[in-house]
Amino acid sequence: MAIAYLCLGSNSGDRLKYAEQAVSLINLAQNLKIIRTSALYETEPWGVKNQNWFLNMALEIKTDLCAEDLLLKCLNIEKTLGRNREKEQRWGERPIDIDIIFYDKEVINTEILTVPHPRMHQRAFVLVPLLELIPDFVHPVLNKSISELYDDLDEVEEVVLYGTRGHIHE
Repeated sequence: MAIAYLCLGSNSGDRLKYAEQAVSLINLAQNLKIIRTSALYETEPWGVKNQNWFLNMALEIKTDLCAEDLLLKCLNIEKTLGRNREKEQRWGERPIDIDIIFYDKEVINTEILTVPHPRMHQRAFVLVPLLELIPDFVHPVLNKSISELYDDLDEVEEVVLYGTRGHIHE
């Protein structure tokens, strides 16, 4: 059995409902078992700034699927929840996004999958939820812990616990 870390994000429609449904579908899927989840975070958009804020979270899962089959399972869950990758803008709004961040400590580069996620170390919305679950996990390519990767961020987008964003500047 492999341990994998997924990051979920939603910023269109009922973001909370999409996140909850994605977690439920992952938990009900054959060959997947959720071990732990992070809290939900409300995060400033990355890449395309003029859009709704995201809800993000990280999941630690156990699976006997290979990494590519896990990706196909995640893509199928996204499609079930209404995501259409062909019709959306890159880094734009979407009902749900499920990324494989780590798959054990493997380094995978295939036509359809790169693990560790190639830009995870540049994104606070990925690192902050992972800090909750695996702060000392060492990135198998960059040889830095999640805590060190977070400390190395140049530009940190705003990431706050869900439900607290309206009170941040008070």
